[in-house]
Amino acid sequence: MNTGTNHINPFDKLCGSAGLASGTAILGVLLATVALAFLLVKMKVAGAVLLLALFFGGIYAYALFKHPILGFYSAIVLNFVILGSTRYVKFPFPVGFVMDGILVLSFLALIFSRFRERVDWSPAGKPVTFLAVLWLGYFIFQLMNPEARSTEAWIAGRSTGFHFLFVVVLTLMFMDSNKRLDTFLYIWGVFSILASFKGMGQLFFGVDAAEQAWLDGGAAQTHVLFGKLRIFGFYTDAGNYGANQGYSAVVALIYAMTKKGRAKIFFITVGVLGLYGMLISGTRGAIAVPFIGFMTFFVLRKNIKVLTAGVLFVALVFVFFKFTTIGNGNDQIRRMRTGFDPNNPSLMVRKKNQAILKTYLASRPFGGGVGHGGDKAQRFLPHAFLSHVATDSWYVMIWVEMGIVGLVLHLIILFYVIGTASFKVMFRIRDPITKLRMSALIAGMAGVMVASYGNEVLGQMPNSLLIYATMAIISVPEIFERPKEDYLPKPIEK
Repeated sequence: MNTGTNHINPFDKLCGSAGLASGTAILGVLLATVALAFLLVKMKVAGAVLLLALFFGGIYAYALFKHPILGFYSAIVLNFVILGSTRYVKFPFPVGFVMDGILVLSFLALIFSRFRERVDWSPAGKPVTFLAVLWLGYFIFQLMNPEARSTEAWIAGRSTGFHFLFVVVLTLMFMDSNKRLDTFLYIWGVFSILASFKGMGQLFFGVDAAEQAWLDGGAAQTHVLFGKLRIFGFYTDAGNYGANQGYSAVVALIYAMTKKGRAKIFFITVGVLGLYGMLISGTRGAIAVPFIGFMTFFVLRKNIKVLTAGVLFVALVFVFFKFTTIGNGNDQIRRMRTGFDPNNPSLMVRKKNQAILKTYLASRPFGGGVGHGGDKAQRFLPHAFLSHVATDSWYVMIWVEMGIVGLVLHLIILFYVIGTASFKVMFRIRDPITKLRMSALIAGMAGVMVASYGNEVLGQMPNSLLIYATMAIISVPEIFERPKEDYLPKPIEK
C-alpha cells in the first residue's frame, strides 16, 4: 500500500470562497483591508481617487493585454483630448508621456498576447515602415548635431520622431479589415462632433473658467482679435482646431459616399459641423484643407465631368473670398477672406522671418537641433537666437530644427506615401468602395500637408496621429478591397 502523498484526492482541494477558510488567506484579507483603510484615512479624497484609479487601471490593463487593439483605439481617443486637458488638470509630469505610455503598452500587449507563439510582424514589413525607421534614425542622429545645446529640448520634441514609427507599425498590425477601419473612422467622427459642439458652446455662451484663465495667461493675444474670440474647442489653439475641423470634414464627407442610412447621416453630420468649426476658428490657413482636399479627390476620381464640376465649384468659392465683399458683416468670413490677400501683414512677417532663418541656416545643413526652434524653445534656451524667431509653419519648423537635410527627407517621405497611394487608387484598385475610402484619407492628408505651410498642424495632436495612421492605411489599400463578386455586375440570366 502506497503511504506517500499520492493518496491525496485532487478533488479535495479548496477553491473559490472556501479558500478563505485557511488562516493565511484570512490574514492576507485583513492586512489588505487595514492597508486600504489606512490609505483612505491618511490621503482622504486623494486616497479614494488613487484606489479607483488602481481598480479601473487594472481592469483596463487586463482588457488591453487580452485585446491589444484597444491600445490603438485608446491612443486615437487621447490624441483628441490629452493636450487640451492641461487647462483643467495640472499634471505632475509632461502630459505627452501618457501618450508614449499608451503606445509602448500597446506594443507590449501585442507581444504578450501572442507570447506562446511568435508574433507575425509581416503586416508591418512595408515601405512606409522603412521610411519611418529612416526618419527615426535621422531624428536620433540629431543628438549629435553640433548646433544642439539641450538634450531636454530633444526629449520634449520626441514625438516628431517616435510617434511616426509607433503609430505606423500599430496601424499596419491592427487595421486589417474594413470593420476595423470603420471603427477608427467612427471614433474620429465622434470626437470631431464633440469638438464642433464645444466650439459652438464657446462661440454662443463664452468660455469656462479654466479657458478664461488660459486666455488671461497670454493666449488672448492670439485668440481674441478686435474683441472677437477665435474658437479653439478642447484643442491646443485655434489654428490646430480649425485645421483639424477642416481635415475631419473632408474625410467624413467623402467617406459618407461609401455608406447608407444612419451611417451616411453620421458622416455627413461630421463633415458639415467640421466645415462650420473650421469657419468659426478664424484660422485663415485652415481653408486650404477643404480646397486642396476636394481638388485632390476630384483628380483621384479620373472623371472629366466630376473634375470639371469640382474645379468650377472650387473656383467659385475662390472668387467669393478673393474678389467679393459678400458676407463681410460676419467676423469669421471677413477673417477667412484676409487669407487670400497676398499683402496680408501676417504673411509679410512670416516671409521676413523666413528670410532671416535662411541666412542663419545657410551654413547649418542639419539645423539648429530638435526642440530648438520657435517660442517653445524658450523654456530650455531662453537666450538662443532660434528661440526668438517664430517658425509658424510646420515645414519651416522642420527646416529650422533638422536642417535642409531633414526637410528634404521629410518631404520625400510625405510625397512618396501620398504619391504611391494615389497611383494605386487610380490604376490598381478596382473596388469602387475601396477607391472612395482611400480617396477620403488621401484627400484629407493632402489638405493638411498644404495647410501645414501656414501653421504647424501636421505635427500637432490630434492631426499627427491621424496623419500617421492614414499614411499606413493608404499604403496598403489592397487589404481593404472586397472580393470581385461583391462589386462586379451580376450576369443577366437568360
